[in-house]
Amino acid sequence: MTARPRVVVSEFIAPEGVAILERSVDLVADVTLVTDRARLLAAVADAEALIVRDRTQVDVELLDAAPRLRTVGRLGVGTDNLDLDTMAARGVRVHLATGANAISVAEHVIGALLFLSRPSFATTARVIAGEWPRTELVGRELAGRTLGLLGFGATARAVAQRAAALGMTIVASDPVVTDAGSGVTLVDNDALFAASDALSVHAPLLPATRGLVGERAIELMPEGALLVDTSRGGVTDHDAVVAALRSGRLAGAALDVHPVEPVDARAGARYVGVPRLLLTPHLAGVTHESNLRISTLIAEAVVAELAAS
Repeated sequence: MTARPRVVVSEFIAPEGVAILERSVDLVADVTLVTDRARLLAAVADAEALIVRDRTQVDVELLDAAPRLRTVGRLGVGTDNLDLDTMAARGVRVHLATGANAISVAEHVIGALLFLSRPSFATTARVIAGEWPRTELVGRELAGRTLGLLGFGATARAVAQRAAALGMTIVASDPVVTDAGSGVTLVDNDALFAASDALSVHAPLLPATRGLVGERAIELMPEGALLVDTSRGGVTDHDAVVAALRSGRLAGAALDVHPVEPVDARAGARYVGVPRLLLTPHLAGVTHESNLRISTLIAEAVVAELAAS
């Protein structure tokens, strides 16, 4: 009887994805592997497939430790934790969950914009305490304002659809997009920043995009603009955002991604006392529904890949 291919999963995967894998492969699913590098390297020694999210570093060290590796499934779309060049040179195929969490991220972006526009959403404790701060917490409508989308892939397009339904004007910038469709105006980066009453960041982390949303970009934006970043830590300069929030140059910012994840004590100290700041732990794309879509899509792709090769 032919041995079943061995698959290692180092981060969370929905039970439905586990069930798909268990029917066809010898599965090791252990979410603690992502924080124990030595055990991870030992686990992949005879693995033919590896399934990860965004914290497992699939680098030369790991690839050297996994000589039988044929495919990597990424439970998401970012690739900054994957050494794509080395993987390609060694014939290791990559499967991404492209589009599977677009709805979740888009709803997070719209929710963050609404939260930042209406400071009254954060007054529960004050109301319970008997305060009635109506005059100091008057918000603004999103309708009639311009939303800029830095990057215009599937997720940004889902944001655009929802923002348009709220009456926002949409502009976008993306070096590889030549047709944004009706209702969206394509501009260059500088024009995008200058037009954006609210900016939503959807760019990959590349040498050209590292720190792109920094002091210069914020200075180009209208005073009192909003910023939401659900892309990758490093695209937005968090020190510049903190300074702009403290000065009032930005009226609010929601940061879901961070240069170092989890945020360490030193980095976290810079956020203490910063007004109109919403920090979340890289979960914009994580909902029960998106977990199901992503997990089943990647599990099926990995099983099919192993069966075909």
